[in-house]
Amino acid sequence: MADRLMLHDLKPAPGSRKNRIRMGRGGAARRGKKAGRGTKGINARNKLRAGFEGGQTPLARRLPKLKGFKSPNREEFAVVNLGALSVFDQGSVVTPDTLRDTGLAKRRGKIKILADGELGSPITIEAHAFSAAARRKIEEVGGKWEIVG
Repeated sequence: MADRLMLHDLKPAPGSRKNRIRMGRGGAARRGKKAGRGTKGINARNKLRAGFEGGQTPLARRLPKLKGFKSPNREEFAVVNLGALSVFDQGSVVTPDTLRDTGLAKRRGKIKILADGELGSPITIEAHAFSAAARRKIEEVGGKWEIVG
């Protein structure tokens, strides 16, 4: 029966387990008195709290408090003014892709048309958003606006 492995015979491999060192338990225990911490000072006495910078004003107090709130769900639009759209011919259809190709919409993503400037001829404008004044100006000239997406 000696060749079979039994549950009560299991033990770790020799040398794989060490006894833990018991610090500060007297001179006979080899780690007594100062317990491997050296002499005096903050490290010998206790631990520093997180963020402590040795008496210097800590970073958390050097930086200003931030005021206000920034929404993580805010939608950013690439803005195009009506005055810039006067380069297009009468009756043409202006889409977000044409605005990007001509370099009028600088940023990727959604495009919003604002009312700054005058629209020369009636055109159809497709965009993701329009200001109320821009809609009014487009209709006054005889053009059409259309919301995409």
